[in-house]
Amino acid sequence: MLTLAFESSAKAASAALCDGERLIALTVQCSGLTHSRTLLPMAEDLLKNTDVNMADIDCFAVAQGPGSFTGIRIGVSTVKGLAWAAEKPCIGVSTLAAMAWNGAAAGGLVCAVMDARRSEVYNALFRVEDGRPKRLCEDRALSLSLLAEELKAMGEAPFLVGDGAGITGQFLEERALPFRPAPENLRWQNAWGVAMEACGKPLLSSQELLPTYLRLSQAERERQERMLKAKQKDS
Repeated sequence: MLTLAFESSAKAASAALCDGERLIALTVQCSGLTHSRTLLPMAEDLLKNTDVNMADIDCFAVAQGPGSFTGIRIGVSTVKGLAWAAEKPCIGVSTLAAMAWNGAAAGGLVCAVMDARRSEVYNALFRVEDGRPKRLCEDRALSLSLLAEELKAMGEAPFLVGDGAGITGQFLEERALPFRPAPENLRWQNAWGVAMEACGKPLLSSQELLPTYLRLSQAERERQERMLKAKQKDS
């Protein structure tokens, strides 16, 4: 199956073309430009350079969250539009599960972490078995202290991947807890992991594909806080 995959859940944006689990092409950009400007042009250039037409694509895949609210919406919207226009199926995968593929070669325990601000991370744990990451827990948003306690109890050094690897590694180091930092080229999210995670997943229509958020956006949290203060004032 020829899959065109997208990753835009954090600062870097990427697109990948895969035939099953075989990578044909991958392009990554981390320029600070908005994904709405870069994501689709990257994919178009990738297809042009591989002599593949959009009509040749069998399926579109995307990281549907967690991650940046804006980035996720851009990625999901892009794939929904492409799938609808081409009348082709699509697949949404966990950003964290896609990231875990970067630790497949490292083996052992893989800890996928994204910076969720406020000393919290989006996280999921995986164990590499037969060269593939096997999920150990569901995606969650939790504090660095709770994650450190859990990793300490597991008693082994996790391989840290994701844009939250830096702050997580620093937190673990300050508490003398072991960890294995991913090298720079394996740390960041990329569309190859999305394509790998999409293999074997159920196909969706463009209408069925939805973003996945683990918590409210900052604007929504601030709105709730204002409503709560107003309610307390009235009472």
